[in-house]
Amino acid sequence: MHMKTILILLVLALATVFALVCVLLTRGRAPSPCQQQPPARAEAEESRSRVFADLTAEELAQVVRYLQGHLGVPLTDASRAEPSDNCIASLDVQLPAKAEVLRFLDEGGARPPREALAVLYFGDQPEPNITEYVVGPLPTPAYHRDVTARKYGGKLPYHRRPTLAVEYKQIAGFLRSQVFPTAPSFMHQVLEYDGNNLAAMTAAPRGFRSGDRITWLALFQNVSGFFVHPVGLEVLVDHSSPDTSRWAVSRVFYNGQYYRDMAQLESAYAQGRVSVAKVRKAPRDGDFSSMKPRAPGAAPFPLQYEPQGPRYSVRDNQVQFQAWSFAFGVSVSTGLRLFDVRHQGQRVAYEISVQEALSVYGSNCPGGMSTRYMDGSFGIGRYSSPLVRGVDCPYLATYLDVHYLAQSQVPRTIKNALCIFEHNLGSPLRRHYSNLQSLYYGGMVNSALVLRSIATVGNYDYVWDFIFYQNGAIEGKVQATGYPSSSFLHGDGLRYGNRLWEHTLGTVHTHSVNYKVDLDVGGVKNSLVAHDMAFEMARAPWNPEQQIERPRLTKKVLDTEDQAAFRLQEKMPRYIYFAANSKNKWGHQRGYRIQITSFAGDHLPEASSMERAISWARYQLAVTRRKEEEPTSTSIYNQNDPWTPTVAFADFINNETITNEDLVAWITAGFLHIPHSEDIPNTVTVGNAVGFLLRPYNYYDLDPSIYSHDGVFFTSEQDVTACDVNPIACLPKTASCLPSFPPFTYDGFQNVSRL
Repeated sequence: MHMKTILILLVLALATVFALVCVLLTRGRAPSPCQQQPPARAEAEESRSRVFADLTAEELAQVVRYLQGHLGVPLTDASRAEPSDNCIASLDVQLPAKAEVLRFLDEGGARPPREALAVLYFGDQPEPNITEYVVGPLPTPAYHRDVTARKYGGKLPYHRRPTLAVEYKQIAGFLRSQVFPTAPSFMHQVLEYDGNNLAAMTAAPRGFRSGDRITWLALFQNVSGFFVHPVGLEVLVDHSSPDTSRWAVSRVFYNGQYYRDMAQLESAYAQGRVSVAKVRKAPRDGDFSSMKPRAPGAAPFPLQYEPQGPRYSVRDNQVQFQAWSFAFGVSVSTGLRLFDVRHQGQRVAYEISVQEALSVYGSNCPGGMSTRYMDGSFGIGRYSSPLVRGVDCPYLATYLDVHYLAQSQVPRTIKNALCIFEHNLGSPLRRHYSNLQSLYYGGMVNSALVLRSIATVGNYDYVWDFIFYQNGAIEGKVQATGYPSSSFLHGDGLRYGNRLWEHTLGTVHTHSVNYKVDLDVGGVKNSLVAHDMAFEMARAPWNPEQQIERPRLTKKVLDTEDQAAFRLQEKMPRYIYFAANSKNKWGHQRGYRIQITSFAGDHLPEASSMERAISWARYQLAVTRRKEEEPTSTSIYNQNDPWTPTVAFADFINNETITNEDLVAWITAGFLHIPHSEDIPNTVTVGNAVGFLLRPYNYYDLDPSIYSHDGVFFTSEQDVTACDVNPIACLPKTASCLPSFPPFTYDGFQNVSRL
């Protein structure tokens, strides 16, 4: 063998050996799995937080069994009840009085009895009515109290009851069996009706005066995203009577014209007197309304992970994160809420909760123009969506189930209805780079804890967040997405929105969301203080001939509820805060500031006969004395009788003194939505986020985040690559691990009944 050949073979052999060694060494340095290091937690706090906990599935079942055996009347399952039946509409936890809870939490008093609030519809009575019972003690009920008269001053009229899903099914059956057959030619030739290809959207409220239960049903093609596929037909159904055989059609609308009933529409159609606007039949996927991506798959999007496991802990309904701790729950009607919110062990809020989500629509179609949705009546908590891992929340978030009972005698479980995660916002919470005098860098990553639920109420999806920052601030935020509601485009429709498709009018509407914020800053007793600025003119002391315009601080204590009620478009002091009776190191009253983010449209004119039912939306902020008899700003019964509202928030504001009292802030944030072509197929969350911040204002002696482990500081004289100097330099070592991604699962389509 030639020497040259031998040398070539030797070189190849050495190269092969070198390559194998590199592979082995590389494998040896491959990242290991991330190690979980659960944070320490206080067991006593977990036990105390149970005083706010939602009812468990077992407790819900126990209450149902108790009511079935102790009311002395038959109870039909609400999922199949006739309006003339008795049924359990909903169950929720009955929260104890605040004074009772604080005695338990802060003074070692007795634990308040655990109770449920039951809402029952009594249709099978000489005088049908709604009755509310408190049932307890749980987990083994032994008593029930009728609290209706105490809460509302008397019995609740039956027509105010929120509409059950089964009632919508009964209305749909009424249309199919009795109404549509009276116009066979029109339904077949114009709408190509086959018994299944139409879907209906309800308008609300239902009529013009107390006692009405008359609903416009707008018809759409029954395809994916049907909300933007109107066909031009709307039917007004009078379903006031508990006897469904007495239901009737009061009016019919088609393409700009009104008819007495479907028979009259059929007659006019046969005579050629109907202006027909036939809609092109959409495929089952909805075509333009389909949310199926129009692009092929590509590289995955960025993901966050926790190198040493979550830095927060969740036990039952209690969360701890850094200096924060709080209890959480989900009301079946109003959704996400917080209790006993503490920072550095001190309570800053007793309750922060969603109260209502309101939408007021415009249109030249009857259903659209009469719609004022009050989503609490439908059930913001009840319609919590099962969250999709990796999209609705980060893939590695903590997911929690929610149990509820509404419109059925069987408790339901919404899988993965809540998520909790720490979120690196990708920007500094604070920072400074010094290149004057001394050379240094100081900063801190803005990593916050997020508690989230998403409620799908009809066409809209609301992303509800409570966010906890390391500087002691709390944010309440809602983002709106989902499908825009639409009307059939005809006549002067463009006065009420934009054209979104051939026959689709995206109708102008407002969104308003109300929150209850019961701050306890340095104790239960607080005052409301406003700080702002004004320019003053002054002579320069060193040159009196010259004038200086300088801003100065303005201060005012708001003494009464009337002074503390700020109308929606009114100028409000830019710094408004709950002030404690204690002071910080620098002699200032410790406080928490309320900062609102809102782009609200105009409020319904107060001359409207239904405005008092939504009078909370008059105000961007109203601060009142806290009262047990004023627990919520509205009522689930306001939707179907706004003309005689069960709760009128305007009555809360009666000029009472609010200095050194237990106070509640009622915050309204909202936005105006004029749907546009980019809302097809779906409205995006970008630009559609509103809410509020609660920020420490002289509450601490300095920024509490300076004590966070996430801070970074180094000077020009230090070795910035040393881990003991700069923890960021350690990341290649401490964060080079493989996160464990659990398999993707989704149970969101199980046990879903279609209307």
